[in-house]
Amino acid sequence: MLVVDAANVVGSRPTGWWRDRAGAARSFVEGLRASVAAGRLTGPVTVVLEGKARAGAPSGTADGVAVVHAEGSGDDALVDVVRHAAASEDEKVVLVTADRGLRGRAEALGAAVVGPKWLLERLA
Repeated sequence: MLVVDAANVVGSRPTGWWRDRAGAARSFVEGLRASVAAGRLTGPVTVVLEGKARAGAPSGTADGVAVVHAEGSGDDALVDVVRHAAASEDEKVVLVTADRGLRGRAEALGAAVVGPKWLLERLA
């Protein structure tokens, strides 16, 4: 299972995302779904949106990508998703983030961690 820190990945490129966080989140989720459909990413994929980015994509699952809206801390929501997946999945959980603190929390739960570049190379 792939778990994506959307704020960290989208924020890793200076594309002007900060002017339209919802639009950037919408495009990012669309790219994830296109990559799953094209076979560049293997599902299941869960992406966590926080703050104003939540307006860019509704919560729920479509086309192999689940969108989770963080009600508070995005990092805490990501850890909750990783914890739940690690407890219930037979496959390995991989978190995409460059956040060192979040990396440590996820690895303590048994997840592997890759950086934003890994994911961005696979997006449509």
